[in-house]
Amino acid sequence: MAYYDLLPKIKNAENAGKSSLTVPCSNMDFEVAKVLVKEGYIKDVQKKPVGKKNFLDIKLSAKKVISGIKLKSKPSRHIYMDYRNIKWVRNGYGVGIFSTPKGIMSGRDARKNKVGGEYLFEIW
Repeated sequence: MAYYDLLPKIKNAENAGKSSLTVPCSNMDFEVAKVLVKEGYIKDVQKKPVGKKNFLDIKLSAKKVISGIKLKSKPSRHIYMDYRNIKWVRNGYGVGIFSTPKGIMSGRDARKNKVGGEYLFEIW
């Protein structure tokens, strides 16, 4: 499962009023979920091994936090940005997520660390 499958599952579970969510895991999913925890879009994420497979146990906030998601890079089209060209998402009310050589991070952290990378998605 890729992060572009993970995001709608989180948003749909939040809209349905669920308090937690369990989904299949990859390392990229786990890193994206950790950034979402840091930015306050989800409460907590844990990696749970079941047999030979790993699953993400995601705790959602009690109130609705995510109002929209827009994928920027797709498997057919990758968008790369220099840290100088990273713009604010929704006038600072949203977050852009980037895959950089220093790991997956928000646009704010990428500007602070002066590192660019692949523009994965926006969330607000």
